[in-house]
Amino acid sequence: MKRDMSHSVTHSGQDGRGGALDLLRFAAALLIVLYHYGAEAPIALADLHPVFGRGYLATDFFLILSGYVLGRAYGGQILSGRVGLLDFLRKRLTRIWPAQVMVLAALGIVLGLATLVGIGVRHPENYTATAFLMQGFLMQAWGLPGGGGWNHPSWSLSALLVCYAAFPLAWRWISRITSPSALLALGLAAVMAGDLVCLRVFHHSIYDLDFSLGVIRAAPLFLLGICIARVVEQGRPGVAVARWLAGLAVAALVILQIEGRFDLPSIIAIATIVLALGRLPVARPSVLIEQGAKLSFALFITHSLTGMIWFAGLNLLSGVLPLPAWLHWVLWAASLPLSLMAAGLFHRFFDAPLQAWLTRRRPAGRAPAEASSAA
Repeated sequence: MKRDMSHSVTHSGQDGRGGALDLLRFAAALLIVLYHYGAEAPIALADLHPVFGRGYLATDFFLILSGYVLGRAYGGQILSGRVGLLDFLRKRLTRIWPAQVMVLAALGIVLGLATLVGIGVRHPENYTATAFLMQGFLMQAWGLPGGGGWNHPSWSLSALLVCYAAFPLAWRWISRITSPSALLALGLAAVMAGDLVCLRVFHHSIYDLDFSLGVIRAAPLFLLGICIARVVEQGRPGVAVARWLAGLAVAALVILQIEGRFDLPSIIAIATIVLALGRLPVARPSVLIEQGAKLSFALFITHSLTGMIWFAGLNLLSGVLPLPAWLHWVLWAASLPLSLMAAGLFHRFFDAPLQAWLTRRRPAGRAPAEASSAA
């Protein structure tokens, strides 16, 4: 089955912007796009090398990063009572839901126009009214069948809504644990226990679950991210150790992907990268990297729409004109910069203005403490 995802998170002002975590956020968003578009290549990328079939690890990175960043951004406010559960959920919902609604509306318009001009839709079973409504209310990952298709990567946003609801209580509980070793052991144990339960109950690894069970996949990884945030909040590990850990974890992750599929060791490497980079100060913030990170949510939420339009046009063109293999590859590769351009336009003219408007409508003194950011 396909694995994907991304989600929207905010970034703590304590961690700084334009650094390594922002760079990884943008790189992971690109990997998710490449993962989804790979099946449309003249030769499916996963057939060229299995590593192209492991884009789901970028999704796992985002799930871990979401827990980490929310812990860093909201942890103190939750404990002090400055942000309550309802206020927290409202902030998170207004960050992700409007973009999902806009993209779903655009998908509906595109499919309607295609039908009017007589262009057939591939896999029409993916575009049911039930799935449209479930995705519109972001409930497709809550264990109910029939919510796939349409803007399918948004299952991760649906799953994260449940994680957001549990975050204030989870953070209060996690904050009672002071041992960094215990915190990290708890996070990893949650991931391993979740995998064992999924193997026993659903006969699939947690990484291979159907999108409708996305909450089960997201919750342990989100908890791991929260545990990492608590460790970093305590000033651990030291900066010198963090630099070594970052290098070793990146090297380990690359080697693991070359050697084969090793999900749990890969998760450990990803978690170590988040832990290490979270401890490193941003000595030279990059405006370009910061903007790339802000663009990553728009890229995540829009790339299904962009890909559907581009590859439908490419299929129509190849049906009329015989395309040489090299040109087919060039046109396929053009989908990546095109998706970036579309994401930039969506962020600039739709998402950012709407978020600014929503911020102005918040009651005085209740503005979020952090800047909205990308997936």
